[in-house]
Amino acid sequence: MLESTLEKIQAIVDRHAEVEREMSEPEVATDPNAIRRLGQEYSRLQEIVGLAGQHTRVAEELAGAQEMLAGEDDPDLASMAREEVQELEADEVRLTEELELALLPPDVTAEADAIVEIRKGAGGDEAGLFAAELYRMYQRYAEATGWKITLVDINESGIGGISEVIFEVQGQSAFSRLKFESGVHRVQRVPATESQGRVHTSTATVAVLPKPDELELDIKSEDIRIDIYHSGGAGGQNVNKVATAVRMTHLETGLVVTSQKERSQLQNRQHAMGILSARLWDLRLREQQEEIAGDRKSQVGTGDRSEKIRTYNFPQSRITDHRINLTSHNLPRVLEGGLDEFIDALQRDEQARKLAAVGSGD
Repeated sequence: MLESTLEKIQAIVDRHAEVEREMSEPEVATDPNAIRRLGQEYSRLQEIVGLAGQHTRVAEELAGAQEMLAGEDDPDLASMAREEVQELEADEVRLTEELELALLPPDVTAEADAIVEIRKGAGGDEAGLFAAELYRMYQRYAEATGWKITLVDINESGIGGISEVIFEVQGQSAFSRLKFESGVHRVQRVPATESQGRVHTSTATVAVLPKPDELELDIKSEDIRIDIYHSGGAGGQNVNKVATAVRMTHLETGLVVTSQKERSQLQNRQHAMGILSARLWDLRLREQQEEIAGDRKSQVGTGDRSEKIRTYNFPQSRITDHRINLTSHNLPRVLEGGLDEFIDALQRDEQARKLAAVGSGD
């Protein structure tokens, strides 16, 4: 292992012991924010310290096995020693890769909650129906994962479809897993309104943003304009007689956020500020990344039929993720929230690309 890597590991071992001491101090025990912050750091450091310990043990065992093989004259014992060396060499390579990945700078969004925005794309009413199905899919996935969903805003199309829906997802690793859903989702099927049985192609776009902690961003009151209005309704008794809906505009960037699902203006303000903070954080992260990687398309593209990250083919009950060429032939299970197969594979692909970047020195 490179000397620079060994130095990083030693620094982490020292910091791990320091955090452990800090967590035992009385003033920390009475500060929930400090407990949460130090607890998250301790968990991350603990993983690296554990991997480093395993790597050291395997390296020592490998050195011993290689020494034994070099001095062994008996063919049978030499064969056994050779097998052991090969196994330990494979373990050392695996642990080295895992350590290199764990030593990468921590992702500031790793533990963030998520804000998900779904909008219908090309395809008219059918696109709206598909957007509604994606919303239900994520609701079921969140329920199965133990996450909480809070609806922020929704614009329905009137025939069971959705023009746009925004919701928050709270739970462990919500953003780090759902971020892979960002992009254009394409559906191929025969619409219920199609009399001649022809397969149509429609799209919906999904954007997944990290929701920052309240202290992550400093948004001053003079930086935003807030408009209060009556939330929409079906008329009659269903119309809210009190203006509670909130439209929040960030003056510098022009970002606009609305929230109207809560009965309280205060709750709508809180939801709107949460969405605005997430969009601003995401915007700043993208600006930083673009300085390094150059300009690139936004995560949702234009919503055109030719742009896609995943295709849902109903006639063949097939769902394909085009980024990793993964296909499942159990479309109903996926629509019921069975997304782990795809998200797990996408996470493994991301880790492999990070390791490749480390190996190339990028």
